[in-house]
Amino acid sequence: MCIMGEQVRCSYGLRLAREHEVGDGAIPSSRCCIRRSTGGSGVNFVFSGEQDELRKSLRRFLDDKSPEIEVRRLMDTVDGYEPAVWKQLTEQMGLAGLAIPEKFGGSGFSYVELIVVFEEMGRALLCAPYFSTVALAANLLLASGDESAKADYLPALASGEKIATVALAEAAGRWDEAGVTMAATRSDNGWLLDGEKRFVTDGHVADVVLVAARTNAGVSVFAVEKGATGFAATPLATLDQTRKQAKLSFANTPARLIGSDGEGWTALAKMLDLAAVALAAEQVGGAQQVLDVTVQYAKDREQFGQPIGSFQAIKHKCADMLLEVESARSAAYYAGWVAADDDDELPVVASLAKSYCSEAYFHAAAESIQIHGGIGFTWEHPAHLYFKRAKSSELLFGDASYHRELLAQRIGI
Repeated sequence: MCIMGEQVRCSYGLRLAREHEVGDGAIPSSRCCIRRSTGGSGVNFVFSGEQDELRKSLRRFLDDKSPEIEVRRLMDTVDGYEPAVWKQLTEQMGLAGLAIPEKFGGSGFSYVELIVVFEEMGRALLCAPYFSTVALAANLLLASGDESAKADYLPALASGEKIATVALAEAAGRWDEAGVTMAATRSDNGWLLDGEKRFVTDGHVADVVLVAARTNAGVSVFAVEKGATGFAATPLATLDQTRKQAKLSFANTPARLIGSDGEGWTALAKMLDLAAVALAAEQVGGAQQVLDVTVQYAKDREQFGQPIGSFQAIKHKCADMLLEVESARSAAYYAGWVAADDDDELPVVASLAKSYCSEAYFHAAAESIQIHGGIGFTWEHPAHLYFKRAKSSELLFGDASYHRELLAQRIGI
């Protein structure tokens, strides 16, 4: 490891031992900042007081509504979420419409606020169709340039009245333009879809599905309402049951064209970048929770008359986890700021954040199981829940290798 890493290891090991002596809680994370201030010299990124309050309020809510026992209960249900909690999140807290413009029924905040929300939801492993509705469907509608579709669909998404998702991947599991092969044909009354979509998050509970399909003009986006003729949704048995997925089938299913025929990939690519940033924030939240729980266990668990956190091997593991989690946080926060500014740098930082945060989260979850020892492998311990979420998130929208290749292409290497 580099010198910086060795310094982190040494300092973190000392802090671990000292905190055990004084009986403090888990190590508080340093907060990488995100709102650019031009005052003074250099660039200073800070969360505003309102954003900090949003985090505190949401954390209290999720601690109450998404404890481990509730996560496990929802994992065993078909729908995978609690309607009463969804109603509170959307109607009372207004989180579904947080970054949707006011003219479409939202609150008009930026992607920075969404980063805070996704990070906290990742920490709590919230089981709800929030990611699919906000990070996928709402972003795709906003990127589509179709003002009529925005006016028709966004208000219902912002209020939580309707759940929505995006159907992109097919049997090949690809997340690029070439992977879209499902056919859309023009009929006398509009458009008809034929084919299947796989790995659709919350596809079985969505009221509206935005589908990527190929016409003679190219990839286009279509909206399909729940209950449409020839439409069927089948829940999938997946590794991570905290985020439900479905297979969607279309047989001469009537659909509404969103945006222009053959120009859908531009909007889909923008949505994928924004979704990757949101997922990176989620991964940071989960990784931080894993780190906190693991450090606490290392201080509490004793072997040979002393805490296992005093052993050098454990110190090194915890220090490596800290370094990776903090680096992932920096990447996710910067990507969130770029997304909020709608900067041209978004495609580059989105792939950078997705690749790094995916590996950091998975490594933290795997090391947590190792440090916990035998109990970490049991069904009763929550370590496997984060491990499975880390793995599924790593693969969603393409794994780290895919995004590193995408990053290289985007910067011209």
